[in-house]
Amino acid sequence: MQRQQSLQTQDHDAQDYLELAAFRGKFDVTEFIGTASEKLIAESKANNGPFDPKPFIRSFEAAVDKLISVRKEVQAKTEQMEKSVRVAEREYSKKMIDLTKSFETVGHSFSGMEERMNEVSSTAIRIGDQLETVHIERQRAQAAYDLIDFYNQFSKGDTVRLDTLRKEGRAGRRQVAVVLRRLNTVAKEVDLPNAEKTRENIERYCEKFEKEMLNLFDRCYRKGDPKMMHHCAQTLLEFNGGSSCVQVYVNQHDFFINNVRDGPTTDDTVLWNAVPDPNVTPPKTELGLADLFTEIRATVDTEAQIVKAVFPNPPVVMQVFLQRVFAQSIQQHMEQLLHRGTEISDLSYLRILQLVHYQSSGLVEDLKTHELPHITPRTPYEATEFRRALQGSAPITGTAPSTSISAMLETAMEELFVPYTEGQRYMERENRNLVTLYGNLLNGFARYHKFTTKAKSSMFDRMVNQITTTTASSGSSSTSSQAAAALVRFGVLNADRIADRTSGEPIREEDGVLSVDVAEKMLKWHAESIGRCVELSPANDVPKNTFTLLRILAEAIATSYVDIAIDTALARLDLADTKTEPNLQALSIIRSVDLICHLWQQYVNIALLPLASSSVTIRREMVVFNTQTVTRMETGANNLLQKLTDAMINWLSLQLTKQKKNDFKPRNDDLSFARVNTEPCEACCDFLEKVRDAALQNLSGKNLEVFLTEIGVAFHSLLLEHLRKFPVSATGGLMLAKDLKSYQDTVSSFNVPALHERFEFIRQLGNVFLVRPEILKSYITENYLGRIDSSLLKPYLALRSDWGSFEKGFNDQEGVPEEAVAGNQGLKDRFARLSVMMKDLESLRPDGLTMGMPAVPSGLTGGFSIPFRNSNSGT
Repeated sequence: MQRQQSLQTQDHDAQDYLELAAFRGKFDVTEFIGTASEKLIAESKANNGPFDPKPFIRSFEAAVDKLISVRKEVQAKTEQMEKSVRVAEREYSKKMIDLTKSFETVGHSFSGMEERMNEVSSTAIRIGDQLETVHIERQRAQAAYDLIDFYNQFSKGDTVRLDTLRKEGRAGRRQVAVVLRRLNTVAKEVDLPNAEKTRENIERYCEKFEKEMLNLFDRCYRKGDPKMMHHCAQTLLEFNGGSSCVQVYVNQHDFFINNVRDGPTTDDTVLWNAVPDPNVTPPKTELGLADLFTEIRATVDTEAQIVKAVFPNPPVVMQVFLQRVFAQSIQQHMEQLLHRGTEISDLSYLRILQLVHYQSSGLVEDLKTHELPHITPRTPYEATEFRRALQGSAPITGTAPSTSISAMLETAMEELFVPYTEGQRYMERENRNLVTLYGNLLNGFARYHKFTTKAKSSMFDRMVNQITTTTASSGSSSTSSQAAAALVRFGVLNADRIADRTSGEPIREEDGVLSVDVAEKMLKWHAESIGRCVELSPANDVPKNTFTLLRILAEAIATSYVDIAIDTALARLDLADTKTEPNLQALSIIRSVDLICHLWQQYVNIALLPLASSSVTIRREMVVFNTQTVTRMETGANNLLQKLTDAMINWLSLQLTKQKKNDFKPRNDDLSFARVNTEPCEACCDFLEKVRDAALQNLSGKNLEVFLTEIGVAFHSLLLEHLRKFPVSATGGLMLAKDLKSYQDTVSSFNVPALHERFEFIRQLGNVFLVRPEILKSYITENYLGRIDSSLLKPYLALRSDWGSFEKGFNDQEGVPEEAVAGNQGLKDRFARLSVMMKDLESLRPDGLTMGMPAVPSGLTGGFSIPFRNSNSGT
């Protein structure tokens, strides 16, 4: 009983948080337990006694019982609501099925209706087509009836009906135009009595009508009435194609009337002073032509708007207008310019032709922006009438244009230049221009070398005449011939000027110098011609024309310039006095040829060969031709350099022959010891220094190294031959050592590693005359001399003044027979063996060296090969 009361008390207290509404929303277990035990916790804290859990247990038991009852209540409500939902779902499904069936029924109804509408539409279209056909046939029948009626009236000379129709305004005039066009066509085909008279009446009326419409168009044009102009143009288009209207519009245009000129209105002095000068950049504009093109651009800008507003076929009118511009205004001015350029020179003519082409190209590109759309009729009937109108008696060209204005402009420009570029006209003029320019440029050069060659060939004849001349009358001529021969004899025209007998013009030394600047100028002129060729020639002809111009350039530079300079230099070397020091001027020619070949290769590879890429055959021929041309110039330069090298070696050999017999066996006087070097040594060293300086100035890379190597190797051979000719005393050995040291120092300044060990060997060979006899054997077995068989050194040892004192012991130790002693033929043979071994044994070592001496380059014994194309890069 007490528990029941307690539970009732707890139920009463917990009714707030155990109600169903308390569990709606977010439920927190911790908060729920706290709420259920909050009051009990407060009472427990107020009671100071021990903790009593029973109130908590009773409270929670009561809460659990309440929660169970609440759950049962909620579950009952849930089951009831689920039953209601199932009932509602069944009703909703049934309703949706009914609606779907209704929609299907409506859809079928609309489909049937659409099919019936399509059938009706098809029927309506067929009816419409039939009606249109009937209407057209009716119009044709009516037109035929009217046409027959008008024809009968014309046969009677009655034009009242047409006159009345013509006075009914714009529509009447257009109708009259159509009738007259048809009547004119019928009159040509009808073969009836009085047909000729009727035809004449119709033609007279047509001429009268056309003249009247043209006068009306002209009056409206002068008044500036575009609407009436459009009406007249449309009427004449339907009458006879509108050609006469277009011609009136174009012919009466102020542009063509005001631009009828007898000559250029502006004289471009700067232009006409520049065009004949090949060294001046070609002008790109001419004042009169620029003014004309500016006026054309402004006129076309204005007329494009007028044509679109006036004419029913604006593209046709614009094409006629632009064709007239090119065929009359531009061509007239172009002919005047070219005629004046022709009177000056071929170069002036070609530059003017390129100038006009350049400016015309810019004009065409600007005019292409005025492309007009072709206007087509709006309805099939109008299209039929438009086509019929275009089949008039005098249609203009291009009335129904198949090409655009851009295509027409390209064609007009091409036709503008055809008279000047067709066939071989342009290339013949271009070739003649280059030949003339190169001929004028090389005129002094050619006269100089021609005069030099003639002088050389007749030198000996003139000298004989000088000796045999005894009369006073021939004395003056002999003196003149002697002076000219002397100038050529020494290879230099020392006089400032010598008159050429053929032309009377002075011949100067500087005219005959091979110059890179001249070659650059020739390439520059040629590049200008190539530029014109690319611009003015058809694309398919560019490779062929480029090859043609390349041949002209090769003939000028290679044959008429480089080859002639080389031939003259070779002739000078052939006729030079071997007793005089060689002229090293030929090295400057070698340098010029080297640079010219380099320029040639760069120009051909960069500028010309790419232009022939479209033709494999022509490009291959150009490559072969280029190789042959360069090879010819290189061969000539190689021959010149080899001949100059031979002259240098001969001069060094001549200086060594001046060595006195006792130069290395002097007397014990102060004068002998006061000299640093012998005279031949000083002469050779001075000349070698000149050769070195000239080579450094004119050669580079491998060219320089190979040239100095040949000079050094050849001089080394001369010294080997030279050393075996002179006896050497103990004091003379000092003189010889100083000479050899000077030779070595001079050759070392060449900075050619291949020569260092050779001349070190020569110096050590000279020291055998300074070494005491007791240590001579050990000396010749060391260093470079140790690499030579001692028997081959004995011809040099035999030249020692004290050789006789230890010759027998030296021979016994070495076991060398007496026949090897110097002085007999066997000694000469042994020396020859030494010289040969120093060259032949070089091939036995991997590095090409024998006795530490470098091998002679293979190119030195044969032709002297110079890699011209790579000299500038130092390779």
